[in-house]
Amino acid sequence: MNSNSCGHITPLVTRRDVLRTISCGFGWLAFSGLAACKAIAVEAPLAPKATHFPARAKRVIFLCMRGGPSHVDTFDYKPKLTADNDKPGKRPGTKLLGSIWKFQPRGKSGLWISDLFPGVAQHADEMCLVRSMQTDLPAHPQAMVKLHTGNSQFVRPSLGAWTLYGLGTVNENLPGFITIAPPSGFGGAQNYGSAFLPAINQATKIGSENRSIANAQVRNIEGTLSPSAQRAELELIQSLNREALRRDKYNPDIEGVIESYELAFKMQSQMPAVMDLSKETEATKNLYGIGGASDDMGRKCLLARKLVESGVRFVEVTHGNWDQHFNLTTAIERNAREVDTPIAGLLTDLKQRGMLKDTLVVWSGEFGRTPHAQGGDGRDHNNKGFTLWMAGGGAKGGLSYGETDDYGYEAVTNKVQIHDLHATILAMLGLNHEKLTFNYAGRDFRLTDVSGTVIKDILV
Repeated sequence: MNSNSCGHITPLVTRRDVLRTISCGFGWLAFSGLAACKAIAVEAPLAPKATHFPARAKRVIFLCMRGGPSHVDTFDYKPKLTADNDKPGKRPGTKLLGSIWKFQPRGKSGLWISDLFPGVAQHADEMCLVRSMQTDLPAHPQAMVKLHTGNSQFVRPSLGAWTLYGLGTVNENLPGFITIAPPSGFGGAQNYGSAFLPAINQATKIGSENRSIANAQVRNIEGTLSPSAQRAELELIQSLNREALRRDKYNPDIEGVIESYELAFKMQSQMPAVMDLSKETEATKNLYGIGGASDDMGRKCLLARKLVESGVRFVEVTHGNWDQHFNLTTAIERNAREVDTPIAGLLTDLKQRGMLKDTLVVWSGEFGRTPHAQGGDGRDHNNKGFTLWMAGGGAKGGLSYGETDDYGYEAVTNKVQIHDLHATILAMLGLNHEKLTFNYAGRDFRLTDVSGTVIKDILV
């Protein structure tokens, strides 16, 4: 047995066997991420599991706005900032930059939302704005990894991996956790990895940033042989893997390969149809903005809906770049135009299908932006205060929770840390963040480390 660069132990399978498997299709899937560097031997690891208490949400769609959207231009209304435009800011040598976009009260609830998001604003009464978010550092890689794993210092399992580990999945033919167009930087695979959790819990990646999702595919998903011939070849390799496992008695790495090969084989029966958007109606495509300026994000959001509808437990969709140190006026308008119609369409579609009530949709970046100007038409990083929103899945609609100061510099009321956010999301899924643990290196680990408080006021 040999160790690769990840520390993965290759089971006793000949090189010819592996190459033949790759040619069939399912081998590449396993090696591309489903059979990662570490795994734990458990029986039926993706089988549905009981929750700790009744769940409000069954699944999650996490809309990650990479780069840190400006909260004071989007979802955190600061009239005093606008009134004091061009006055000295807190930081020496800076001037306040009021938002040039008008905010209006939306829906029956009267949530103040910027004109940058006219489509999303129509769902104000389903939205819970958390306007008092904080994170540790104003640096992209650390903040991004913190948002996803709860820890920016060490390699830890992602929120999606913990969700899948705690709940399992309801469709054995699809991965339980999928990430669509994740960034290669800003922490990269750490943001959707499983770390010391069983490898089967890490995300399957579809597409990558800066490339059209229309051309993305799970490569080699369609085999060149008949299903029976593929099954026979897979069984040959699995028999060698099982023999190695019987010999070693305990080898979590080999167990991870066995599980991953089985999932990769099953994916061939359903994944191509789920990813095929060509058969969607024109009305559905128009709802998501497919075909226009928002085509790429529209395809991502429609794919996310199809995936969760098919039983995938956790889907993350990434859009960026929102890192607007300069050209704020044109850049944030472009970004908002790209995502507004698709996200509004996603919320509408989920609601029409009766899925929004038990699908938690989360929109967030890794931090916010400063109220003062940078370079005249830009904003710097701000980790002391930013806004995210949730909809469906047990989030209280039409609610604004917490607040920043008059200029949006820092959260001052009902401050929410990342561990609080994670504890709350797990609670909505029926999981007690203090009980969802995994023993590794002699101690029990959890997503929220040794802190985290469920924000009960935002739950229905």
